[in-house]
Amino acid sequence: MHRNEEPELRVIPARYTGRWVAAVVVVGLLGMLIYAMFTNDRFHWDVVGEYLFAPPVISGLGRTLLLTAISMVIGILLGIVVAVCRLSSNPILSTAAWGYSWFFRGTPLMVQLLFWFFLAALVPTIGLGVPFGPELLSIDTNSVISPFTAALLGLALNEGAYMGEIVRSGIRAIPPGQTEAAKAIGMSRLQTMRRVVLPQAMRVIIPPTGNETIGMLKYTSLVIVIGYSELLTSVSIIYSRNFQTIPLLIVAAIWYLAVTAVLSVAQYFVEGYFERGFTPTKGKKPSAPAAANQVPAVETEPTGARNETELEPTK
Repeated sequence: MHRNEEPELRVIPARYTGRWVAAVVVVGLLGMLIYAMFTNDRFHWDVVGEYLFAPPVISGLGRTLLLTAISMVIGILLGIVVAVCRLSSNPILSTAAWGYSWFFRGTPLMVQLLFWFFLAALVPTIGLGVPFGPELLSIDTNSVISPFTAALLGLALNEGAYMGEIVRSGIRAIPPGQTEAAKAIGMSRLQTMRRVVLPQAMRVIIPPTGNETIGMLKYTSLVIVIGYSELLTSVSIIYSRNFQTIPLLIVAAIWYLAVTAVLSVAQYFVEGYFERGFTPTKGKKPSAPAAANQVPAVETEPTGARNETELEPTK
């Protein structure tokens, strides 16, 4: 072998033994679970198939989706208001927003649902009129606070407290220079928030909001305690009559999983929409401004080459 010749190197691929062992264990456990599910007659898959698309179940699913959608819309709007008030320089607004968030995040959701449902025990009538003055209209509380109204109030107000913190964190993630630049061109605080801050904060707000939406879908099952007939309540009414508890719970679980899968896909595309301009796309060339900012390569002479202007050493 010549002196300057380098020895041949052989590349040995890394062996991930632990990874493959873990994969085999997971596949084995999954296979055992599937085998047990489809060979155990006590699952009663025939009953699951019978009630999966039953009208009471589909009706309960529709009410679950309606309650989830309305609660999230109200919760998001409340969250934006709470976040803006929390960031306000007015101490009264910021303290009130903090108190709202502290109260509704600090008490269990089920307690809030029961409180709104039994509101008539505290306030028998709801009066409308001049503050500290004559009452112009009086409404019986029981006629207003139905199970649906109590469920909507409990879920939406509770969600507004959590969305307030999510929106506030998204707004605080935007550099202060953006707000200062908007003020420099004459934008008001509302215009700055609507046109500059919130559009950029959406990429931070959307992921936890998607998680909150999926969580809200499952939180609606808590309204069973106030008798609103959503998915879980409808299923429980059926199995209280035919005593097929496990098959009917499987029916509810299948529908929850199906809707969660749809929401997860929707969240993926919404996140991708608001990530535009922030995440570089693979395989694309840099844009013109980015290319213009690159430092051009400088050609250099090979080592040992003599510059034409170099002076010859004197003898």
